[in-house]
Amino acid sequence: MKRLVLISTLLATLAGCAGHQPSHLALSPMVPSINQQATATKDVAIQTFDARKANYIVKFANGDDAARLISPSEPTRAIVDNLFKQAFVKAGYQLNSDSNDRMQLHITQLLTTVNESMFSFDAYSVISIQVTATNDRHTFTKQYSIKGNLKGPFSADFAQLELELNKLISKLTGEIVNDAELNQFLAQK
Repeated sequence: MKRLVLISTLLATLAGCAGHQPSHLALSPMVPSINQQATATKDVAIQTFDARKANYIVKFANGDDAARLISPSEPTRAIVDNLFKQAFVKAGYQLNSDSNDRMQLHITQLLTTVNESMFSFDAYSVISIQVTATNDRHTFTKQYSIKGNLKGPFSADFAQLELELNKLISKLTGEIVNDAELNQFLAQK
């Protein structure tokens, strides 16, 4: 009888833990390795916009059932804005909201779609950011994208999904800040 009670308690505890899924993911990408770009202190104004139609960043596809959507714990726009400002300062630029050299970052896509089966999961991520830089005479626009695919046994682990998204955001940030075309445009007088 004691065994039955012990097994029942253990199963109830495991079922309770398995049934509790977080509703938010913590995005905290790190500033990537940045090459020094600005030879002299160059002022630039940076603005970030979230142009996505929805706030969620992870979608668990459940076949014909409604998808489970996971949002970031903090606004995506604020996280990306802070990351890019830190990265451009690290590259040698000086932030100045009054500068005639302006850069707008539009987050057009930031989503991980997770498909789970009985014994495995497949998480496909896509991040796209459109950069528009302007000065007194010209405009530069370029779309940057990165994709990732994460596979594993059993069900998707939120820590793995966070790590993958943070890694991809950091990598894309490095590609944008180190982009020769963008930096050449910003260097124009």
